[in-house]
Amino acid sequence: MSVKQDMDLLLQDFAAKHVPGCGCIVMKDGKILYEGYEGFADLAGGRKVDGDTIYRLYSMTKVIVCTGALILFERGKFALNDPYSDYFPEWKDVKVAEQTGNGSYVYRTPHRPLRVKDVFNMACGLPYPSPAGDHPTDKAMNDVRAKLNEQYDGKYTVSQEVAAMAEAPLRFDPGEHWLYGFGHEMVAALIEKCSGMTVGEFLKKEIFEPLGMTSTGYRYEGDQRERMTVLYHIEEDGSYTPMGGMFDERFEPDQVYEGGGAGLFSSLRDYAVFTQMLANGGVYNGKRIIGRNTIDLFRTNMLNETQLKEFRNTYLDGYGYGLGVRTMMDIGGVSNSTPGEFGWTGAAGTWTSIDPENHFSVVYMHNTFPNNEEYHHMRVRAVAYGMIE
Repeated sequence: MSVKQDMDLLLQDFAAKHVPGCGCIVMKDGKILYEGYEGFADLAGGRKVDGDTIYRLYSMTKVIVCTGALILFERGKFALNDPYSDYFPEWKDVKVAEQTGNGSYVYRTPHRPLRVKDVFNMACGLPYPSPAGDHPTDKAMNDVRAKLNEQYDGKYTVSQEVAAMAEAPLRFDPGEHWLYGFGHEMVAALIEKCSGMTVGEFLKKEIFEPLGMTSTGYRYEGDQRERMTVLYHIEEDGSYTPMGGMFDERFEPDQVYEGGGAGLFSSLRDYAVFTQMLANGGVYNGKRIIGRNTIDLFRTNMLNETQLKEFRNTYLDGYGYGLGVRTMMDIGGVSNSTPGEFGWTGAAGTWTSIDPENHFSVVYMHNTFPNNEEYHHMRVRAVAYGMIE
């Protein structure tokens, strides 16, 4: 049996037992090694998953946004050690919320300024705000968003949000810990500040249009709404219930928010082209998007030993974290991928692995909650990397 047949059987098993529908594309040297789709994008309507199906990327937005920001880095628009307040002065006087021995908090000046690098590698001290969080940072971030919703009737930009969020105290000194959260919204705002465009305009001009990514964006155009997969909740008995997608309202043409941490949608074919560009030194079909050395910086681990412990779990075994992407440091007996391969995951089940050493990339997508990422993605990784001769 060939490895391609193995992938067919794996996707068939997924669609029969675990998800309504899914797809996978494996590419090397600009050519498709494997493309397969199984199951349904819409169970009630009988619409099957195919190459035109569009998925919510959620956090796989981050890989595209950070690539966009690094294009501007290459053009000298910012340096990674620059204080973030050079671009958003509101952040000059940000405070750290430090807990005292009696459980109360004091608010003090950080030991050093918040740097651009800190927002790329999730060391800025701001989580994603939790409505139920009782930490002063969570409460302040929720208050800021409530004020923004009132001020702008729910239609504020990522730059307006980032400027206002400077009111929230950091959970720790910049660079001290790794904490998944708000940093990539700050990267998106940096794109807007340095380019003079919205994030969506910049990505369209610099990445989507040159690569022919016509099924990727922040706002619905043409028939994209009809091609979007239904998002399903997997019930305890294994049945699927359609559910409203987190942030789906932002896809509507009258919206203005364009996030850095989530917000894009795409098709497998579009995202596969994007990953092949990164896997082949920043070039696809003769079009250079970004430089090879910048891609190497992108995928260099930035975490110290303390931060690696905060970052890693069984799903991220062997990985470190670069400028917005996981990066394989040590296959550690659990992976047949390559040291230096990098990528990220989306909350509803999308996943990518990009391997510049082999000019190889893998994109897998489904859209469910929970996403059961460890079960699906590790198996896809194992089979896909078996295709390298």
